[in-house]
Amino acid sequence: MVFNTFRDTLISSRVKVKYMDRITLRSAALALVCILIPLVSGAAVGILTNSGVTSWYTTLNKPWFTPPNYVFGPVWTVLYILMGISLYLVIMQGWENKTVKNGTILFAAQLGVNLLWSILFFGLHSPLAALVCILVLLALIVATIITFSRLSKPAAVLLVPYLAWVCIATALNAGIVLLN
Repeated sequence: MVFNTFRDTLISSRVKVKYMDRITLRSAALALVCILIPLVSGAAVGILTNSGVTSWYTTLNKPWFTPPNYVFGPVWTVLYILMGISLYLVIMQGWENKTVKNGTILFAAQLGVNLLWSILFFGLHSPLAALVCILVLLALIVATIITFSRLSKPAAVLLVPYLAWVCIATALNAGIVLLN
């Protein structure tokens, strides 16, 4: 009797460990994908618009508070990673949840508008169109933060540095429109 109980417990533990390993592996893969989505998207747009950054952008009059160019790459890398972690935390709440779906749609929309801004500003050399775009981006980021906060406070908090940086970028964009 004791042996059977021990054996059943051992078998049950092995099944749980095996199942947990699958969940952990699946969860890690999902986290990686969620992080790679904004990172790869940002890198792709960065490559497409790099010539505008290294040539046209250098000729513009910029506000006094413009950060040095070498700051932008590392800051965006960190922000894209935080965005990906935030997305992961929300998706882990369960895809069957309507708020998760809505939050994911908002996330995708703000990421798309974020990338569109780079194309408008650096690719098409249109600071005014980019300014309109970044105002839409701000609204989408706020909506995403609000939606994410209903699902995961940490997910919402992880987007706050992104919102702050886009506020700075909006001021820079407006300054460039006024100075050029």
